[in-house]
Amino acid sequence: MTSPPRRLSDHESPGTDGSEHLLNERNLRQYSASLHRCVERIAGTFAEVDRPHTGTSAAALGKRVSAIDLDEPVRDTTTALEELEEIYFRDAVYFHHPRYLSHLNCPVVIPAVAGEAILSAINSSLDTWDQSAGATLIEQRMIRWTADRIGLGDASDGVFTSGGTQSNLQALAIARDEAREAQSGTNHLGHTVPLSRLRVLTSECSHFSIAKSAALLGLDHDAVRSVPCDERRRMRVDALAEELARCSAEDAVVMAVVATAGTTDFGSIDSLHGIADLCAQYGVWLHVDAAYGCGLLVSSHRELLAGIERADSVTVDYHKSFFQPVSSSAILVRDTAHLRHITYHADYLNPADTDAERTPNQVDKSLQTTRRFDALKLWMTLRVLGPDALGGLFDEVLDRTSEARELLAADSRFELAAEPQLSTLVFRYVSTEEIDPELCDRMNRHARQALFDSGEAVVAGTTVNGRNHLKFTLLNPETSVNDISHVLDLLAEHAEEYLTGHVPQEFGHSRAS
Repeated sequence: MTSPPRRLSDHESPGTDGSEHLLNERNLRQYSASLHRCVERIAGTFAEVDRPHTGTSAAALGKRVSAIDLDEPVRDTTTALEELEEIYFRDAVYFHHPRYLSHLNCPVVIPAVAGEAILSAINSSLDTWDQSAGATLIEQRMIRWTADRIGLGDASDGVFTSGGTQSNLQALAIARDEAREAQSGTNHLGHTVPLSRLRVLTSECSHFSIAKSAALLGLDHDAVRSVPCDERRRMRVDALAEELARCSAEDAVVMAVVATAGTTDFGSIDSLHGIADLCAQYGVWLHVDAAYGCGLLVSSHRELLAGIERADSVTVDYHKSFFQPVSSSAILVRDTAHLRHITYHADYLNPADTDAERTPNQVDKSLQTTRRFDALKLWMTLRVLGPDALGGLFDEVLDRTSEARELLAADSRFELAAEPQLSTLVFRYVSTEEIDPELCDRMNRHARQALFDSGEAVVAGTTVNGRNHLKFTLLNPETSVNDISHVLDLLAEHAEEYLTGHVPQEFGHSRAS
């Protein structure tokens, strides 16, 4: 019987050939000890975090990173972690902190983090069955579960992706080829419809990845038509009808209408049934970008997604509202046959004569080849928490948003830009006195940056009707009303400090425009 390997001390050199660091049966003690040190260090860091960010600058941190000689290893995990404390742990942006209110970054649940550790260690690649085996089946079950939650039907299918941008790109690639096939009557390798005739219709508040995807797919720069929104930043169905009619009159081919279930800036959810009716009338592919709003699939507010079941394709980002670590996302399609547009064969990987029923190769459905087993994180979450508990966390976020909305509405220092549907609040500091709009823009920019530099809180910014606004994106169920009230006070203080320092030079002592 082989004797167990001798365990190295923290500061003992493992040699220069690197074999001591390979994760295999010989080095399990080192693997366990190394991972344990990492967990202890991270746990200690989390215990000491008292603000979402330290406020350090890129220049200051960049000097510390640049000073490290990557050709001279430190030889042990403990020293490497100590070094990492100086360049990462201490100054990281911590999404779990209740005063992180900026982008669509959520705190993560522990079962998903456990899944991350497992998938990284085993390192399955989800492109072919002979690189993943059971991992393929787990991913397929997660796709099936999500499709059922959406209501896409028994023929639906999909695949995990790196995020909403990749999902939207793949959906539009499929829609492009479906439209060209329908127009020309040929398969996706023999299109006769020029790309210059193709159009994508989406709301003026939709994600920038729609325009980026169109460019990557070879469409003209003006192929994406922005449809006006109503006062709640939802696509106007009447305006969409007008645009569809206009494209028809121009002999343009609308390859897809993209509806949004949770816009990045406002959390707006388009009128999915009304949009679906028009798509059915014109025979147009309907894609729903639910990267943000997909959390409603397990929420008690599921009715907000009414009509999503009529989509031809759907984007979901579990790492936004399912409390999953990045990356954890998927693209779903109503009919698995649509995925043929993504399928290309390689003799060494997935030869065309492979029996798909017996050998499920997920690379046939994906833009990626090598691909992580990200579905395991969601699987672990559902097996430990269950969908109801997960949805309860998202419900907490929505409740907190309603309370924050009431705070803003009652505070004369701020002006709300739109009524929230999900967990985003866009607002603007306007002071209690009349001030010049351009000065107000600078005050809002300054308040946001000064708050970030202080490390006390992190909020986002955006532009509405040409004016600078602030934005809360609430995704942490442990953010309290007191946290939100405190951040509003901090923003007001920073804005007033800017006003005090600049009004005399620019406008004398009058604050009026």
